[in-house]
Amino acid sequence: MGIIVPVLTLVYLLLTTTVSHAASKPRMILVGGYVGSWKVPDSPSNTLNHWAEANRFKVGDVLVWAYDAKVDSVLQVTKEDYDSCDTSKPLKQFNDGDTKFKLDNSGPYFFISGAPGSCTKGEKIHLVVLAERNNVGAGSRDVGSPKVSPVSSTPAFTHAPAPAPAPNAAVGLNVGSGLFLTAVAIGLAMA
Repeated sequence: MGIIVPVLTLVYLLLTTTVSHAASKPRMILVGGYVGSWKVPDSPSNTLNHWAEANRFKVGDVLVWAYDAKVDSVLQVTKEDYDSCDTSKPLKQFNDGDTKFKLDNSGPYFFISGAPGSCTKGEKIHLVVLAERNNVGAGSRDVGSPKVSPVSSTPAFTHAPAPAPAPNAAVGLNVGSGLFLTAVAIGLAMA
């Protein structure tokens, strides 16, 4: 009986640490949700921006583009070049057909197609990476100036909902909590 409580506490701490670590891993996100989505959209209502608005991106996530490198490329550009579809001076250019781009900072990102005429036909994406939350301890008060997250100037993102939890976090927490509660019940039954 005397060893059960320390063992259960250790099991709980291990499960909690594993769940926290799993929730902080970067995600690999296929742009558009499927291979071949980096193309001129079929209709104005089927753009990659609609897909981006329905998803939440965080610092550390990796965007993945899968496309035919013989006919297309991905250009990271400024907002002005995004709006005008100017391909002449990209911040970064990718033409490998399997582009991976790590989102290192919060704020807006702009990407356009490097294929002639494709951007003006809608092959482009604008997404916003959420600012990381700063958690202040329960016993402390921050009386200094408030922390402000950068806000996108694009109206489509001004009313974005809060980010969803990482897919593995909720499952791991439920499994971990269930295992802990089961272990506690067994421990109590043995007492």
